[in-house]
Amino acid sequence: MLSPDPPQIPPDLPLQVSAALREDVGGGDVTASLVPADQHVRGEVITREDGVLCGAPWAAETFRQLDPRIALDWAVPDGERMRAGQVILSVRGPARPLLTGERTALNFLQLLSGVATAARRFVDAVAGTGCTILDTRKTLPGLRSAQKYAVRCGGARNHRMGLHDMILVKENHIAAAGSLAAALAAAKRVGGGLRVEVEVESLDELEEALAAGADVIMLDDFSLPDLRAAVARVRALGSPVKLEASGGASLETVRAIAATGVDFVSVGALTKHVRAVDLSMQLEFSGR
Repeated sequence: MLSPDPPQIPPDLPLQVSAALREDVGGGDVTASLVPADQHVRGEVITREDGVLCGAPWAAETFRQLDPRIALDWAVPDGERMRAGQVILSVRGPARPLLTGERTALNFLQLLSGVATAARRFVDAVAGTGCTILDTRKTLPGLRSAQKYAVRCGGARNHRMGLHDMILVKENHIAAAGSLAAALAAAKRVGGGLRVEVEVESLDELEEALAAGADVIMLDDFSLPDLRAAVARVRALGSPVKLEASGGASLETVRAIAATGVDFVSVGALTKHVRAVDLSMQLEFSGR
């Protein structure tokens, strides 16, 4: 269920970058043709706000695909905090491809740094409770592996990557199967050893899930008293089942949720409500 640390570079990164360049450059960068072909440039990327840097491999791949002669010197590595006004990257190379890739590189850096920054804020908010912050599948289409990498850079952990690596039984699956017990039995029968999680909406359903042998139980929109009751019940039984709280956790509420004793809190906002970090590239043109 949880992805190992340190974050691994997603294998589809080059495809994500090539798709981003294709949508921006299209048949060619007509504006860059205004710059002499032999013009060189130096520059710096500066952050205008505090945050956690993420996206260096995407920026590097952007410029590699455009022109391998572009050199990058990172002052801040992925996963490290950055402060407003800090230079995070120095660049140098041929002006035309560098200008062509500027926006795509910054788009990746700003978006992924925003995800990593949000993740770190939630992780900091539950520090000392023993609870782990998880992401969800509420990601930007085509950028799931990138956003999940960013979540790990922020110190949180990944839930399942997709529909293929873990079974999560929710209310519609239960309705189709006829009962929670029937849905869990079917999941274990066809899952091929995959972990099976089930979503429950009440303490009565929690009892059903415990009896049916779920590996993980998602407590959906439980009140704080019910979360505490669920944790107490599992501990009283000595059950190895893990408990995940889900539903509307915010920076203001997540510590109280974590303090109930649940193992995980899943936060869709990490990837769904992301706000890009404000970065700026400043260039200085040199001789040809």
